[in-house]
Amino acid sequence: MTREIRSSARGDTTSAPSRDDEFAAQLRGLGPVGVLAILVIVLAGNLSAGGFLIPAGALLVLAWARLSHTPWREIGYSHPRNWIVTVVAGLLLGIALKLISKAVVLPLLGADPVNQTYHYLAGNRALIPATLWTMLIVGFAEETVFRGFLFERLGRILGASRRARVVIVLITSVLFGAAHYVSQGLTGVEQATLVSLAYGAMFAATGNLWMPIIAHSAFDLTAYGLIYWNLEADVANLIFG
Repeated sequence: MTREIRSSARGDTTSAPSRDDEFAAQLRGLGPVGVLAILVIVLAGNLSAGGFLIPAGALLVLAWARLSHTPWREIGYSHPRNWIVTVVAGLLLGIALKLISKAVVLPLLGADPVNQTYHYLAGNRALIPATLWTMLIVGFAEETVFRGFLFERLGRILGASRRARVVIVLITSVLFGAAHYVSQGLTGVEQATLVSLAYGAMFAATGNLWMPIIAHSAFDLTAYGLIYWNLEADVANLIFG
């Protein structure tokens, strides 16, 4: 009895976790709530309103990080060591990836030189604002989900070893490629999977999302430029004729 009185007087009582802390732990865990959060975020994708893209999945990732008390750096949002190097390298890598993909990889895979899915954008001035917005926002949206979020989630399962990071890059690349099947068919899956390996390698090496985001946006903007100015066939036939 004396010990209990002294402990109470000193305030040596252990308070129960709040509901907010319990929910945060469930979101960060891999139980039913955590798994449901993963499925909802991955399947949310992007929404379109008035012709402009809304990155639903990425916004849910940011909400998940806030509600689960996950530090931003754990999903890749931290300051890079050098902003200039990150931006310049991201732009150059993104442009180079698209040109190599169009001139070398896709021809070897037997792809149509012209992207028929998006050929309606060729010379279409009316769609320039919406398309530019889409090209810019998709880099942020898809990298936040497929690199930042899924790397963190899969890392809790597979660990942080070099082998685990390689496996995570492969898994996320396959998922990223599959996500492009409905809109772009088999060619889109092949291109997205291969390019995703590069984005995943960037993120695995740096732990920072900014270079993959910039490279992704540069890739998409380069693709749009080739379509808009009807240069796809010229670039696709540049090496193999």
